[in-house]
Amino acid sequence: MNEGYATVHHLAPHRRLRRLELAITRRLDGLLHGQHLGLLPGAGSELTGSREYRPGEDEVRRMDWAVTARTGVPHVREVDADRELTTWVLVDSTPSMDFGTAELEKRELAVAATAAIGYLTASHGNRLGGHLLGADGIRRFPARTGREHLLGLLHTLLAAPRGPAGSRPPSLAQALAGLHRAAPRRGLVVVVSDWLDGLPDPAGDPPGRDSAEERPEWETELRRLAVRHQVLAVEVTDPRELDLPDVGLITLVDPESGRRREISTGSRRLRERYADAARQQRALLRRALRRAGAAHLALRTDRDWVTDIVRHVYAQRRLAAAARTPGPAGGPAGGAA
Repeated sequence: MNEGYATVHHLAPHRRLRRLELAITRRLDGLLHGQHLGLLPGAGSELTGSREYRPGEDEVRRMDWAVTARTGVPHVREVDADRELTTWVLVDSTPSMDFGTAELEKRELAVAATAAIGYLTASHGNRLGGHLLGADGIRRFPARTGREHLLGLLHTLLAAPRGPAGSRPPSLAQALAGLHRAAPRRGLVVVVSDWLDGLPDPAGDPPGRDSAEERPEWETELRRLAVRHQVLAVEVTDPRELDLPDVGLITLVDPESGRRREISTGSRRLRERYADAARQQRALLRRALRRAGAAHLALRTDRDWVTDIVRHVYAQRRLAAAARTPGPAGGPAGGAA
C-alpha cells in the first residue's frame, strides 16, 4: 500500500529516506509541478479578480469593496499564492505519537506526511521551515530552499528520540504560539499531529454535555495562525484509537501522563462506549478545526496515506477551479468587472 515504506523500519535513516522519497515522488507524479494552491486553494497575495460573496463561506476581510461599490453586489477578492511560497511545518513528536497497531506508527506517518508536503511545495525556489514538538521541547529549523534541506529535516524527524511515558512536553498550544512568532510573513502552515492535546480521552469517563463542548487550548492559537496564513491541519490516527477489539484484559497507558488503567475488552458495552466516546472526540476535533479556519486532512496508519493526500489535493484544486469558472457574462464567476 505504501510502496514498501512500512517494511523498512530496520534500515538506516538515509536508506529509509531514499525509499520514502521514491515512493512519494512516483505516486505524486503530475502534482509536484502544479500551482501552489495544490495543497490549499484560496488566499495568497496576487490579485486575479473578484467574485460574488458567499455567505458562510467567505471571510469579510477578503471583501473587494471597490467592486462591491461599483456593482452594488458584495464581492470578494480572488488571489493566487505568491510566486515564492514559504511553508512552515509543525510536527508533533510527543509520546502519544509513539503508537501504532497497523503498518505504521503515528510518528512514522507524520514523517511521511511531512515528506509529501515538502515535495509538493519544493519547486520555484520555495522555502520550507520546521518546528519539531518533542518530549524534550521544541526544535526549530529555519526556512530554506533545496532538496538537501528537506532531506535533512526529514532525517532529524526520523531520528528524534522517543520520550518516556509520563514526560511533560510543551503543549500543542505553546508550539503553535511559537510558530506564530517565528513566521511573520504570510505563507502556508501545516500542523501534523494526532491533536489529542486537550481532547477528552475515550478510555476515560464519557464526556458530559458541557465538557463535550469545551474548546481545546490550541484552538485559539490555531485561529491566530489562520488570520495570517493558510493553515492545513493533518490529523494522524490509528484504528485502535477509534475502536477496541475483543482481546480480553488489557492495560492502557497514557503516554503523556504515564497513567495506567486496566480494562476488560470482553465487555461489549465497554467497547461500544469507547467507540462512541472516540466518535465524540473526533467530532469535537473537527468542530475546533473548522472554527479555527484550518483545512483538515485526516490520515490513518491503516490506510493508503499517499492516496488520501492526492485526493485532498485534487479536491482543493477542484474547489479553486470552480471559484474561477467564468460567469454567464463571460467574466469571473460572480460577474466581477
